[in-house]
Amino acid sequence: MSAPRFRAVLTGAAGGIGRAAAVRLAPLCETLLLVGRHGATLAALQEEIERAGGKAGVVIADLTSAAGRTTVLRAAEAVPGGIDLLVNNAGAGEFAWFADQDEAMLERIVQVNVLAPMQLTRLLLPTLLAQPAARIVNVGSILGYLGYPGNAAYCASKFALRGFSEALRRELADGPVRVTYFAPRATRTAMNGAALCALNAALGVAMDEPVAVAEALVDLLRRPAAERLLGMPERLFARLNQILPGVVDRALRRQLPIIRRHARPLQVPNGGKP
Repeated sequence: MSAPRFRAVLTGAAGGIGRAAAVRLAPLCETLLLVGRHGATLAALQEEIERAGGKAGVVIADLTSAAGRTTVLRAAEAVPGGIDLLVNNAGAGEFAWFADQDEAMLERIVQVNVLAPMQLTRLLLPTLLAQPAARIVNVGSILGYLGYPGNAAYCASKFALRGFSEALRRELADGPVRVTYFAPRATRTAMNGAALCALNAALGVAMDEPVAVAEALVDLLRRPAAERLLGMPERLFARLNQILPGVVDRALRRQLPIIRRHARPLQVPNGGKP
């Protein structure tokens, strides 16, 4: 029996994980809609996919706006047969002490990481429910299980996305749509700047390449699960935090001076990768 071929929407396709995911998803897709704000980057990615024999379309949209989400909906409705895979990958974040983050950045993190995927999923859900089988993959983070200093707003947004994924998965349990929360650990992307990379180096924390995360995402599509956490010991630490948070409190308390030394006040807002 041949492997299933998806008709997919991938948000945040211009970013580090998104670009790698697009290249690796394309061979599994009848068509792949590449969603993001950066038209030139998306066009180059589309050309790369099509040179390799895949089929991709570009949708330029700001997912934090209703108009942008409607643009994605219209593109999805135009796909013959309708889409059967939605990958909510767009994200925003900033490694900074909470007191140093401004109101605009806090709002953007919540809008991109929580409200945009919720609203887009709501719009696309009727199309997904009309399929014999469909998938929603919400790309979160290990920090959706583990509150970490210097990432208060980001952690809050990923905790929220995980809660949304869990509740929606249970709400749709008797239908054709399956919902997964996909949780990478630290990844070498533009969103994770020099300060965070320096902190991870100081603490001996591994960072994955986007290609490795993309390969794990493809594996998740081939071997479905309700959630998938990447990396050790991060996966163990996240689970430990759920059952023995005091142990994690004490471990992070010992690291706090190092974390504080690497965290910097917000300098130039990072728009993330929607």
